[in-house]
Amino acid sequence: MSGYALVPRVLGIDFGQARIGVAVSDELGMLAHPVETIPGGNVATAAKRIAEIARDKKVARVILGLPRHMNGAAGIAAENVKAFAAKLAPLLPCAIELWDERLSTTAANRALRDGGVKTRQTRGIVDQVAAQMILQSYLDSRQSLHSPAAEIPPRD
Repeated sequence: MSGYALVPRVLGIDFGQARIGVAVSDELGMLAHPVETIPGGNVATAAKRIAEIARDKKVARVILGLPRHMNGAAGIAAENVKAFAAKLAPLLPCAIELWDERLSTTAANRALRDGGVKTRQTRGIVDQVAAQMILQSYLDSRQSLHSPAAEIPPRD
């Protein structure tokens, strides 16, 4: 891995009332990988589990998907995410950033279906894939800000 700098890992979360998907970045900060699906019924227990994962993976930031309507407005689901963030923040050794996650679950379902996974088999993993997509979107945005191509001087 010479030539590549290791960066602190980032944790991605797709919050849902029934299930919470979790994903983590690789050591290069380039790719998101699914980690686990946590039951969402007990918010305190779920927050504790996410904090454990954050410590175990030594993450420097948590990206929490913020659902918005297509017009950009926040609804009840966004308020639930903000309430969850408030419960999770004191348990974490790092900052939480809310990240626009419009259509992430829809895209995750489509990706799984396109990959040949049967609809009834997706329940346990769709939230992890949605978290992976949220986190990958965040990582891609960071890569474009720090793109090596932007640092290459023009030829004379």
